[in-house]
Amino acid sequence: MLRLPRPAAMGDCGALKRETFTMPSFARTDPLADPAATAASVPGLAHAPATARNREPIRQALAGLLPAHPCRVLEVASGSGEHALWMARALPQVTWVPSEATAGGLANIDRWRMLCPELSGRVLPAVLLDASQPPWPGDPVDAVFVANLTHIAPWSATLGLVGGAAARLVAGGLLLIYGPFNECGGYTGDGNARFDADLRRRNPEWGLRDREAVDAVAEGSGFVVEPAQDMPANNRLLVYRHPGRDKKRHR
Repeated sequence: MLRLPRPAAMGDCGALKRETFTMPSFARTDPLADPAATAASVPGLAHAPATARNREPIRQALAGLLPAHPCRVLEVASGSGEHALWMARALPQVTWVPSEATAGGLANIDRWRMLCPELSGRVLPAVLLDASQPPWPGDPVDAVFVANLTHIAPWSATLGLVGGAAARLVAGGLLLIYGPFNECGGYTGDGNARFDADLRRRNPEWGLRDREAVDAVAEGSGFVVEPAQDMPANNRLLVYRHPGRDKKRHR
């Protein structure tokens, strides 16, 4: 029998309790090989289909951007936690720190972590973090990564993301933002136009952000804007480097 974390009630962050429940064991296969099948086999296991589609292009981009020496990456709004495990497995120099804004989100990540015990030393327990509420507690990191947040959250989340990252990054650290963006005042494809209309119908505070507007916010927080990387399906990886004074490194 395998015991996985049960979502805990929200309360004091320092007293957050992670309970467990018991579920039947399943075949010993690689849980990341077919994450949809894994989710179907494990009761209560969250799965984000987009992660299986975009994880390898993102991994390739990160491999060319992150330091080759041991480094620590804070992921904001990790969702199910599937990206954390995939990136840590493929990038052995990286220690990945996932995060979510709710206790239920932390429990979702914990479930996936327990399926990959060989990665437990480099995918750390998820931390409670609200992107829109900087400064974020914790030690300095070499990179802050986020996927598919800016368009499904109010603009205040993007502002908080940039400000929070600026305070947590070491000198030369990277803020990496993946997702769909408008460019030069327009959509980069018909699919993005339809997606944006659907987002705004669901919530008027959501919608695709102008890449240039995010660039301006990053510059205002001291970041150097590096060339954005084209990604599949009209997505982009925005790259911002912080040149500020070196901070005390994590131990």
